[in-house]
Amino acid sequence: MNGHSNGFSSAAAVAAAEHIRRHHLHEIGENQCSSTLIKHMKAPVPLVWSLVRRFDQPQKYKPFVSRCIAQGNLEIGSLREVYVKSGLPATTSTERLELLDDNEHILSIRIVCGDHRLKNYSSIISLHPEIINGRPGTLVIESFVVDVPEGNTQDETCYFVEALIKCNLKSLADISEGLAIQDRTEPIDL
Repeated sequence: MNGHSNGFSSAAAVAAAEHIRRHHLHEIGENQCSSTLIKHMKAPVPLVWSLVRRFDQPQKYKPFVSRCIAQGNLEIGSLREVYVKSGLPATTSTERLELLDDNEHILSIRIVCGDHRLKNYSSIISLHPEIINGRPGTLVIESFVVDVPEGNTQDETCYFVEALIKCNLKSLADISEGLAIQDRTEPIDL
């Protein structure tokens, strides 16, 4: 589990570990790597979830996504074609919605193909309510598993994917917290 001590209590760490145990199970193969990242956001779960749950619009908070074309209704098995901004070693990625749970605030996707090296990539993101400085906040946990490409080590692969996820989570926090400051705590449609 990767995360940094933000002065949160050991009770918060225990709660995070329990959420990971319950919601972030990945079967890890021999030539794969996996990691879990945690981000505390000073915005309520409904607001953060209104951005995360939009399988058809990941560009709302993912800075490396230029656009997305979703196929069909937003349901398990739906596909989306994600177009990546220049500067990354990819241009497109086709992804399948594996889980969308509006009650538990869990989204899971799997990359099914693309012009990149993230083969057999699967991720789970879950949101959990917490109190930060006396206000509603969100504990965001994102985990992944992916094949280690030929010519790379597990450490290199995990480092690369973790860097992308950290950027996404920072952007999600910046957008959510900015909206929360405006007291827009109900789910929003951007």
